[in-house]
Amino acid sequence: MTGVRAGALLVVGDVVTDVVARHRTPLAPATDTAAAIVTLPGGAGANVACWAARSGARDVRILARVGADAAAEQHERALRAAGVRPHLVVDPEVPTGTVICLVGADGERTFLTDSGAVERLSPADWSDGFLTGVGHLHLSGYLFFAEASRRSAQVAMEAARARSVPVSVDPASAGFIARLGVDRFLEAVAGADVLLPNGDEAALLTGLPDPADAAAKLSRQFPLVVATQGARGALIAASGAVTARVPGRAASAVDTTGAGDAFTGAFLASRLAGHDPVTSAHRGCRAGAEAVTRIGARPDGGGGAGGGIDSG
Repeated sequence: MTGVRAGALLVVGDVVTDVVARHRTPLAPATDTAAAIVTLPGGAGANVACWAARSGARDVRILARVGADAAAEQHERALRAAGVRPHLVVDPEVPTGTVICLVGADGERTFLTDSGAVERLSPADWSDGFLTGVGHLHLSGYLFFAEASRRSAQVAMEAARARSVPVSVDPASAGFIARLGVDRFLEAVAGADVLLPNGDEAALLTGLPDPADAAAKLSRQFPLVVATQGARGALIAASGAVTARVPGRAASAVDTTGAGDAFTGAFLASRLAGHDPVTSAHRGCRAGAEAVTRIGARPDGGGGAGGGIDSG
């Protein structure tokens, strides 16, 4: 099943605090490197939800786990301001996750990740009632890299499939997939209807360096594969073959953080509106191009610059 039926978008994923450090010169070991630093709300799952709402999805919800700290309240406010209905489970023992995003002069980013409460999402946090009125379930790949959150994601997927609700997965991190193991990851996400890897993730998951070959191979395991390629756009594959190549949109990148999340959010919003995968990928590329022109991973109104968490 590759279609998305009418209804709400439910994201089960991660809500974290992003500390974005933009440095114009290479990092200088053992001394100072000047940088512009801002603290903003982030998390792949939360970013997808905000971009979906920005892209026209009328009912967007998110289930995630946060710490019992001041950031949790700020995250809830930012999500609501973005048009997302949050269900944030408060973990009494560990803090909200934090990601340090190092952004170079070319806009490319490197992450230092402390997952915090993200990896402690528990099957007990899930209720089948979350699927009431839901037309599509999206799972952030970061959930699959720890035992508790991986099981939670699988419980949510099983519940969705029992109700014939389509499921998509964003693999999220080539580095974390390598640490977990490709076979374990593919086994954990088996049963998803849509896989949305980037080029590095697709290559790692298949062992094939050519993006088209990798997307085609993955589509033998998942009914629909939408492989993003940054500025080069996206590949759509089904039944073992690439069926469409969607070009990227020109943009002057200042920060690539969250570009893939923007693509996914806009893609899913378009699918919920009844559009085909090609049209939806075009809309995803447009959102991704917009995302790289901004600081942070959210759209305007979604906790972006000027509206995020105060770093003071």
